[in-house]
Amino acid sequence: MSNKAYVVGVGVVPFQKPGASESYDVMAATATRTALADAGLDYNKIQQAYAGYVYGDSTCGQKALYQVGMTGIPIINVNNNCSTGSSALFMARQAVEGGAADCVLAVGFEQMQPGAIGAVFEDRVSPFQKFDDATDDLVGDNGLPLALRYFGGAGKAHMDEFGTPMEAFAQIRAKASRHAANNPVALFRKEVTAEEVMADKLIWPGVMTRLMACPPTCGAAAAIVCTKEFAERNGLNATVRIAAQAMTTDGPATFDAGDMREVVGYSMAKEAGRQVFEAAGIGPQDVDVVELHDCFAHNELITYEALGLCARGDAAKFVADGDNTYGGKYVTNPSGGLLSKGHPLGATGLAQCTELVQQLRGTADARQVDGARLALQHNLGLGGACVVTLYEAV
Repeated sequence: MSNKAYVVGVGVVPFQKPGASESYDVMAATATRTALADAGLDYNKIQQAYAGYVYGDSTCGQKALYQVGMTGIPIINVNNNCSTGSSALFMARQAVEGGAADCVLAVGFEQMQPGAIGAVFEDRVSPFQKFDDATDDLVGDNGLPLALRYFGGAGKAHMDEFGTPMEAFAQIRAKASRHAANNPVALFRKEVTAEEVMADKLIWPGVMTRLMACPPTCGAAAAIVCTKEFAERNGLNATVRIAAQAMTTDGPATFDAGDMREVVGYSMAKEAGRQVFEAAGIGPQDVDVVELHDCFAHNELITYEALGLCARGDAAKFVADGDNTYGGKYVTNPSGGLLSKGHPLGATGLAQCTELVQQLRGTADARQVDGARLALQHNLGLGGACVVTLYEAV
């Protein structure tokens, strides 16, 4: 693949609670128009589109993008659980780098319902059956929704092995709230302290309070990816490029290791990160800012170690030392992350992309990470897929 892919336009709509948002198609069309305006580009210059969503009928992408324009281009609908948005971006980048298209749109959106995520199709085998069985074996049935058992169980495994205190997860959640206070599109912008997180409603004694879990959210985000030559011909801002990107799926360790951290994608993330760093010729220490998949505070903590931001077993110290925020080694989730910004499944990966592109352009306002040149994105979907992307300011 001889071309490099540049992100020349990004857009996101403010995330909202279920029932308070506009329809998925309106949100997606708005995010797309915002990305086009950010790029200074007409929709008729887009040659392909990848539309990501989890909860919706077939061809929702067409329903959304037809509101922007009916130009006859290929529109491919993408569903890869919580990594859907980044999967759409992965395909857009491949199309550009592979020479199939000069300019491609990736858009992600979700119109969610209140409450814990559950299956829609109850009349067929679940794609999570083996994950559920593994969780039953390792955690048992404590009456909690499966998502809480997945990630709470992963956090508990870290606690059991390394003596990680529950307060470490509370500190992560408090950090997310401080960052989100400066993000106008975040769902929750109220700052909370670690003490307030610890005092919130107890969901899993000794493991999790309510504030340590991300909320169901509605929203949309979009990115425009093109070649350097296309950007130059059209006078676009080509100051951010995708330096490396990898997608991984589950390996044998997911079910063979007997470890809830593996069930929720630790090795997927580690391998995707390894591939990206190797392709870019850098190490984790070279990264300035990170948007990672903090669907639960517990997943943020174990992902620090999976991506090599700290050594295995050192995540609690990493948090306590403030190395995950401004003034530390890395700024993680300056957007507020999924915990505070919200998690509309199909939109999350592209909202992460939007944040990091703004950081590398130096346009993140009060969230700006000084001197940011390299930005790392981690987006995880159980079932499973993990996408890790490295962006570079050029």
